[in-house]
Amino acid sequence: MIWSVAAAVGAAVAYAVSTIMQAVATRRAHGLAAVRHPLVLGGLALDGVAFLLSLLALDHLPLFVVQAVVASSLVGVVILARVVLHAALRRTDLLWIGVVVGALVVLALAAGEQPASEPPAAFTTWTVVVSVALVAAVALAYRRGHPILLALLGGLGYSVAAVAARGAHASGDLLDTVLQPLAVAIVAAGAAGVLGYLRALEKGSVGSVAATVSVVEVLVPGAVGLLVLDDVVRDGWGVPAVVATVLAVAGCVVLATSPANAAAEEPTTAPLAAGPSQGGEAS
Repeated sequence: MIWSVAAAVGAAVAYAVSTIMQAVATRRAHGLAAVRHPLVLGGLALDGVAFLLSLLALDHLPLFVVQAVVASSLVGVVILARVVLHAALRRTDLLWIGVVVGALVVLALAAGEQPASEPPAAFTTWTVVVSVALVAAVALAYRRGHPILLALLGGLGYSVAAVAARGAHASGDLLDTVLQPLAVAIVAAGAAGVLGYLRALEKGSVGSVAATVSVVEVLVPGAVGLLVLDDVVRDGWGVPAVVATVLAVAGCVVLATSPANAAAEEPTTAPLAAGPSQGGEAS
């Protein structure tokens, strides 16, 4: 189990570093130039590595643990934004960083090692249908949808991708996961998640959007894992697991509203001229 926990933590760290790399890039280039910036390309590569690490973690850990750890990438974003972007860091942020880390330790202890089990007969069909429906919903809401709606769709996209990945792991190793119908759901739902989240960030406030996505991508997959995919909590750890989940989600919401997170997610309106510190001002 230790390697699965390490993979989940590695995924969270990779997502955090990717966010900061892309934040720095948007302060140095704009438009198509930003898309081609080495830091953006490197960030996208890290996102891919993070996703693969999360798949490895799902091989032996339940969804409620893996998703909570991945959502805690906000901890890394806030810390790195302070160091790299010189963003403001509140005392509240420091407190909740400690709370989230402690909650994740409790969740890992409450879960134990749980190899993925065979999903119900109709699981693949319904997961693919829902993933395609999410792509359509994001497409319809893309131009005029409210930012919170787009954030909700983005969070659901990430959630369905995680649920599909957990179900797919019951068939074998990573290669078997890729070569089956659930791979369609992973890709489609993942695309809906990315597009919905980025569009929500473009139209709405960073804090509310990031908080919405974090809450959805922890609670929805966790519930599906427990109710549908036979994820279980160790005997005697039910109450600690619930408390830890609530604290982890609350911490993610608080950190999503941090000035440091805003500095990492919001591109500046002018290129960075003299160094990272100029791009890290936060109100």
